[in-house]
Amino acid sequence: MTRLVRKSVENLATSKVTGGVRHPLRIRRKYETDRYPNEALAGAQVTVTRRTRGGNSKTALKTVDFANLVAGQGRTAKTRIIKVLENPTNNDYKRRGVITKGAILETEDGRCRVVSRPGQDGTVNAVPADG
Repeated sequence: MTRLVRKSVENLATSKVTGGVRHPLRIRRKYETDRYPNEALAGAQVTVTRRTRGGNSKTALKTVDFANLVAGQGRTAKTRIIKVLENPTNNDYKRRGVITKGAILETEDGRCRVVSRPGQDGTVNAVPADG
């Protein structure tokens, strides 16, 4: 009988004082398991739909080429993303061009800051960047 073992909850990397191996009290529940992060990049729009807890679904962006930019007076404009200028989340994300919440993008209408979560929401909403 083969049993699928999920990654355990506790940190079992260290050994016991006696030198023995640590064993988990329990394994992770299905809802506690992690999944690979979805990192949105600039490019022709590609979405992926995932099943989430409770049978719901999440639409995430793999690549995206347009952002919804707040144009003022309660209006929004669709603008093309040119590149990622900064990403305070992670320096590596800036180098790789990953779009996350808080990332500063260069668009056709100037610099803007992402206020949505593209890897979770499936949309890129942005406001003009300060400075």
